[in-house]
Amino acid sequence: MRLAAGPHFAHRDLPPARRVAITGLGIVSCVGIGKDAFWQGLLGPAPEGFRTVPDFDPSAWFNSKEARRVDRFTQFNVAAATMAVDDAGGMTSIAVDPARAGVIMGAGVGGLDTLEKQIIAMHEGGNRKVSPFLVPMMMSNAGCANVSMRFGLNGPSEAVITACAAGTHAVGNAARLVATGRCDMVLAGASEAPLVDVGKAAFGNMTALSTIGISRPFDTERDGFILAEGAAVLVLEEFDRARERGAHIYGEIAGAASTADAFHITAPSPDGTGAALCMELAVEDAGLTPADIAHINAHGTSTPLNDRAEADAINKVFGQPGPPVTSIKGITGHSAGSAGAIEAVAVTLTIEHAQIPPTAGLVNLDPEITLDVVTGGPRAWEPGPVISNSFGFGGHNGCLVVVPPGS
Repeated sequence: MRLAAGPHFAHRDLPPARRVAITGLGIVSCVGIGKDAFWQGLLGPAPEGFRTVPDFDPSAWFNSKEARRVDRFTQFNVAAATMAVDDAGGMTSIAVDPARAGVIMGAGVGGLDTLEKQIIAMHEGGNRKVSPFLVPMMMSNAGCANVSMRFGLNGPSEAVITACAAGTHAVGNAARLVATGRCDMVLAGASEAPLVDVGKAAFGNMTALSTIGISRPFDTERDGFILAEGAAVLVLEEFDRARERGAHIYGEIAGAASTADAFHITAPSPDGTGAALCMELAVEDAGLTPADIAHINAHGTSTPLNDRAEADAINKVFGQPGPPVTSIKGITGHSAGSAGAIEAVAVTLTIEHAQIPPTAGLVNLDPEITLDVVTGGPRAWEPGPVISNSFGFGGHNGCLVVVPPGS
């Protein structure tokens, strides 16, 4: 990342930015728990219906008392963070000063399951039936707070609440903490568990969900997304430090950017201006040009407006047809605040395995979308710089540039 010396910073005398390595991956998803199961799931058939995490057992990470006192989204967050730390070799191997280690986590709606249950309890039994744990269970920063306490990390512990862009913003913000020298290690990611009755009804009644229950990004018959739950966490470390301790380095966060459409509370700017600017700034932040980008992980929600606006933005920045594009939401559905973190893990594994997962659900590409969309099966590729897009309700845009290690 060129954060300290980039053209948008006034203080040109700041030291050069440090490189940001990805050394651990943890994920809880509808197609698998853990990086290996998740990767195989991305290459398999799409699940049916809402994208729930099947057979999730919190007892692997919490005792029974602890599990009762945290919402499902926090359970996911801690589980993903623990897997990521283990994948990075464990805290003993990372051996970081706790004051120089942080936690940056995204969320969209936070503890919606707990809130719904407690409103029902109050309605049925009165105010005294409301749990004193309601607030610490439902607050959107509960995920990052519990992760920081679990590992005793005393550096920045912050929650990013930017709807569907939250996971991407969390990873980008965490990378900046490492790049600028504030932290040597940050746990970055997001979690979401919105699959409760009120969540399903809310998204359904705003006509955001597919009416036939199929996620089909960029397809001519796309009609909405499939609501999902899940979490993902990445361990980000200063590159030289990670290399010296012998860590496996999956890749690097080379650039990140954030912009706002300033257009509408739910609809994207129809000409894709904000999204295009975000991609341009992320590429610039990485010290690259659009011609250097070898693959695009699209936001690709399967909604008519979003897919068309994103495609137009990609065309503006990269030309036609541009780099190969995929959306994993045909498999994973759309997990709102955690989608960008889940896709950051997917991008990292795309580099690791030298394969681009296909866009499941896409049968007939919309003729007005002139992109090279990967379909049918995984596409072998020579790993290079990847840009990952997230565009959220409220006009929040976030982009990450991930590059192979040592690029």
